[in-house]
Amino acid sequence: MGAPNDPHSTDKAAPSQKEPLPPPPPPPVTGVPVVALPPSLDHVPWSTDLCDCFSDLERCCISFWCPCVTFGQISEIVDRGASSCGLNGAIYFLIAWLTGCACCYSFFYRLKMRKQYRIDGNAAEDFLLHCLCESCALTQEYRELQNRGFNPSLGWFENAERQNNGVAMAPMPPVAPVVEDGMKR
Repeated sequence: MGAPNDPHSTDKAAPSQKEPLPPPPPPPVTGVPVVALPPSLDHVPWSTDLCDCFSDLERCCISFWCPCVTFGQISEIVDRGASSCGLNGAIYFLIAWLTGCACCYSFFYRLKMRKQYRIDGNAAEDFLLHCLCESCALTQEYRELQNRGFNPSLGWFENAERQNNGVAMAPMPPVAPVVEDGMKR
């Protein structure tokens, strides 16, 4: 057998040293900047409690006796004008009338609102709130939108115009392509 210090020796008495692994490759570039939010800005609590619905008795009564109105107003703001108050209110009413479970429909809008504004909570809690106390949940969502500067009873477009300080954006007229006469080289 070879000498212990002989590099050509086949006897490996000394333990071999492992080479360090190369660093992992960087993540693929997607074109979308990824910025981690600081923990303090991750999620915020609701601006009012669920049981604060009695501070606005008028809205509380509307939400109790005719929840389709409050829901329609909330949904138009949450959808940013993509759906109308009247349509969503009518869908809510039909689901309530046919199944008695319109809370299943309004629960999805609470989820959407929480994700949009990064509000604390979870889906199970949202579902239970809408099943057990629909009017309080709707009134809380309505107040949350009010505290964020919206007036849900005005609808999305009126709120957008107010937030632009009354400056309405004029629609751009369609531009026709310019066609030259005859053939040219």
